[in-house]
Amino acid sequence: MMQFKGKSVYKGIALGPVMVLKGREEQVQRREIEDAEVEIEMLKSAIAQAQAQLEKVYDAALQKIGESGSAIFKVHQMMLEAEDYWSAIHDRIRTEKVNAAYAVAVTGDSVAEMFEKMEDEYMRARAADIKDISGRLIHILEGSRDIDWSSMEPSIIVADDLSPSETVQMDREKILALVTVHGSPNSHSAILARMMNIPALVDIPLNLEEIHTGMLAVVDGFKGEVTFEPDEELCADARAKSREEEKTRRLLESLKGKESVTADGRKISLYANVGSLSDIDYALQNDAEGIGLFRSEFLYLGRESFPTEEEQFQVYKQAAQMMAGKQVVIRTLDIGADKQADAFALVREENPAMGYRGIRICLKQPDVFKTQLRALWRAAAFGDIAILYPMIVSVDEIHKIYEIIQAVEKELEAAGIFYKRPKQGIMVETPAAVMVSDELAQLVDFFSIGTNDLTQYTLAMDRQNGKLDEFYDSHHKAVLRMIRMTVENAHKHGKRVGICGELGADLDLTGEFIRMGVDELSVVPSMILQIRKAVREMNV
Repeated sequence: MMQFKGKSVYKGIALGPVMVLKGREEQVQRREIEDAEVEIEMLKSAIAQAQAQLEKVYDAALQKIGESGSAIFKVHQMMLEAEDYWSAIHDRIRTEKVNAAYAVAVTGDSVAEMFEKMEDEYMRARAADIKDISGRLIHILEGSRDIDWSSMEPSIIVADDLSPSETVQMDREKILALVTVHGSPNSHSAILARMMNIPALVDIPLNLEEIHTGMLAVVDGFKGEVTFEPDEELCADARAKSREEEKTRRLLESLKGKESVTADGRKISLYANVGSLSDIDYALQNDAEGIGLFRSEFLYLGRESFPTEEEQFQVYKQAAQMMAGKQVVIRTLDIGADKQADAFALVREENPAMGYRGIRICLKQPDVFKTQLRALWRAAAFGDIAILYPMIVSVDEIHKIYEIIQAVEKELEAAGIFYKRPKQGIMVETPAAVMVSDELAQLVDFFSIGTNDLTQYTLAMDRQNGKLDEFYDSHHKAVLRMIRMTVENAHKHGKRVGICGELGADLDLTGEFIRMGVDELSVVPSMILQIRKAVREMNV
């Protein structure tokens, strides 16, 4: 037997033969050209063909997994239309006198690398989307042939990585599980796997040359393990677990539409964390009661200019309308540290996690902040929008924010633009915010605890540093006491408290959070029904 451990994307069990997919890495040759305009016309034609292909993929995905899963391909179409993307390719063709396919490859790699360097796992996963659309364009420009999926037998797919397009074009009935050497639990391929209820593992440290099509394998999404050439005992165990898993899946589906209330009557709201409009459908499909964290920085990343007020307004308005009256908590711009946007021209810092980031950038660059606030205030008239300010450490910051808000409202009124002031909340993600939470609670409408940063700042440990894994304890008493203190101080002033960090989805802590009095948990959409099941079985 050969056994490997990685990260689980969807917790399921699968037993069956392996099909190894060798990645079709495009080896793009650099060629010097004489007429840049000819190459640009070829690129325009390729973009048009890619748009047509994506429309077909979208239609196919719509039939397989509904609007929530297929929305990513509409996003891919929008990315192809983004002026910053194709103008960068045009510039490279003209200035370097290179062929279109090479310009696409280099530009795509550059943008994808920017995302891959980010600390935020969700943002890192967006690199796969950039690679997908760039690969599609190169595929068209180079005249490559598509993979034929129709002859595939029911198999466990093993690959270096999978693009969203490849994942959705597979026949769901023939996919037993997905296993990739690379990839992220937050990639859209992973999201699609969850949408289709396919057991999936990523970041598996295996050598594809040692794995062969036809080998038998067991994928255990609960343990995050894949075993090649398993013995009969392991196979029998996998069959038994698969039968139990089917019973559990039917139970979770039955919880849709039901309240998240403990056996003794304690109600808790279960919201979803999302990073783009395409994720909202996925949240709704998993019966989210609202959006507890909408990351707005995706509008600023991967472009050389700031998004306009109108661009932002349309996105925020659509988010509110999609949730149809349910609350949407939008976090204001959280650029800095790992998330670098070209338009801000941020300099490299020695300690970026404690540097120029979050609300600090907004207060130092009020014109950029005002543009976002105007868009948010306008969008709030179309639904239940609330605002969340990141990296707050003092009362003075709140007063400065409110001064800017007053200026924004005067501008909107002077222009005769209708708006609505959203509820105002702050991220509690620093020990400083915890220690003055009694004062902060008197100035805002709600708190949302960002446990990822709160844990790393409390323990003085970089959560991305693998050397510290044995020391890093997200259940540390100090962290839990800070959460309790924050809840108590908020409730003393009649304010609600939610948790939007990774601990919110930690089932080992769900009961403790409810006993503390946490009002809301905002988690990745795939965890909502599992937490609801746990909540309904509790007596606190």
